[in-house]
Amino acid sequence: MENKTDLSISIGTDIEEISRIENAIKRSESFAKKCFLDSEIDYCRSKNNSGKHFAVRFCAKEAFAKAVGKSCRWHDVEIKNNELGKPEIILHGKAKEEFFGCKMDISMSHSRTYATSTVVIVWK
Repeated sequence: MENKTDLSISIGTDIEEISRIENAIKRSESFAKKCFLDSEIDYCRSKNNSGKHFAVRFCAKEAFAKAVGKSCRWHDVEIKNNELGKPEIILHGKAKEEFFGCKMDISMSHSRTYATSTVVIVWK
């Protein structure tokens, strides 16, 4: 993303079939390790039907990349629920440096078969 001097807003959204992410994780543990931090893996595996939790976090990371207009290292973007259960984007590494000061909001949802996420970023 080029430097912004005026306030601007960008949005990214993604939708995935839950079974696609579940199958990728079942086929290869390295897929989970590549896409998710240990804290995210632990969280998802602590839930019944962990596949939908993995899928919606995968969507959130993809939606973030679409909102910023470029790919990011998977482990630089963490999706974590706050104490009230609301999902938040926690940035690490280069992404934390590059997008410091941006206000981000995220919405995540899933049905039995699909997961979706939308990310809105306010650039300063």
